[in-house]
Amino acid sequence: MTGFYGEHSKVFVSVDCLIFGFEENKLRILIGKRQMDPGRGEWSLYGGFVGAEESLEDAANRVIYELTGMRNLYIRQVGAFGAIDRDPGERVISVAYCTLINVKDYDDSLREQYGLQWVNLDELPTLYSDHNIMVRNALAQIRRRINTEPLGFRLLPSLFTLTQLQHVYEAVQGSPIDKRNFRKRIKDIDFIEKTELIDKVTSKRGAALYRFNKRIYEDDPTFNLK
Repeated sequence: MTGFYGEHSKVFVSVDCLIFGFEENKLRILIGKRQMDPGRGEWSLYGGFVGAEESLEDAANRVIYELTGMRNLYIRQVGAFGAIDRDPGERVISVAYCTLINVKDYDDSLREQYGLQWVNLDELPTLYSDHNIMVRNALAQIRRRINTEPLGFRLLPSLFTLTQLQHVYEAVQGSPIDKRNFRKRIKDIDFIEKTELIDKVTSKRGAALYRFNKRIYEDDPTFNLK
């Protein structure tokens, strides 16, 4: 450390991570009870302080890996939160990041290890400090982007039915979607490929399984479901 800026007061910088999943046609988020003061026992997002040798994104990736055991996930910065009284312990500025995962890929032993719970967004309790605001802001950003970026596929397994995909969009947007129009738009998108496989688990009649072709998308990243 240098001796520069000694005349200025110091603040702490942290990251808070919003991990969204999709299950039983609901959009969910991982939360837990705080294990430290201030706010011990309150529902909270999970985060951590940024290390001296870490970038903000490095810190977010570290926290997300600790909670999920997954690497190379999609993450997006939600925003910075720096109200003077947001943390009664110290002056803490937090930068929120969100990620989207397929719940079926998640190692549930990590949830138990950290005392976390999947909670439906429409049943979200009051969270510590400004964490509810972080969730609202993240959801608003996802809703804006999901029609122009292939975000919905990150919440699904590699093979999915069109009904499952529609339920993801309905869960994110919080409203029903016309089935006929949705399928018409999906079938016009080259990187959503129909396979020869049939789903006989979630569909009694048997539904065709589709997949997201990342290579085709990267060659022509045009996507608009509006």
